[in-house]
Amino acid sequence: MKAIIFDFDGLIIDTETVWYEAYKETMGFYQAELPLERFVHCIGTDDTQLHAFFREQLGESCNIDEIEALAKSLHKGKMKTPQAREGVREYLEEARKLGYKIALASSSTREWVTHYLHELELLHYFDVMITQEDVQKVKPAPDLYLKAIEALRIHSSEAVAFEDSLNGCQAAVTAGLKCVIVPNPVTESLPFEKHSLRLASMAEKRLMDVIELIKPS
Repeated sequence: MKAIIFDFDGLIIDTETVWYEAYKETMGFYQAELPLERFVHCIGTDDTQLHAFFREQLGESCNIDEIEALAKSLHKGKMKTPQAREGVREYLEEARKLGYKIALASSSTREWVTHYLHELELLHYFDVMITQEDVQKVKPAPDLYLKAIEALRIHSSEAVAFEDSLNGCQAAVTAGLKCVIVPNPVTESLPFEKHSLRLASMAEKRLMDVIELIKPS
């Protein structure tokens, strides 16, 4: 193993649970519901499915920009004091000490990712950052991971991906990576498949132990 590739939203920092709360409250203003089972399919990818759901519930003429503006305002208020998920900082530090290259592969924008990594004082750990601006298709397409592997100058078999969503897991596995699932409160009930290992949090096992468990026998 030569590299560790992290997802961002929902994995390093749980923006996804907060997004669900924000969108659910926003839909409430329009006297509509946002079931969790519909929202989870939008996690880890772009907003196409989410916007389709808004139109399905509120009509084709609904103001998507207005809905997004309200949700973003609510989300921003809830994220005033961002915290990294349990064990994240320790994994990054351990990866550095073990000599692994560290990359990030996110369907979000570079501005979004770097803002929070700077706030969390984690930005300096990453050797490579691949975001939606760098590819034609985001997750569940494998493009983000393939681009990260290319930038790291390694083979897919030499990296492990850490993910929290179905879309992210599919992207990593399709790209040929081992995938470790670390779900958050809105993704923990999803039917993950083809992953190499599942953790409740990164505090559950040391990175060294995770690598040992998923390496070929």
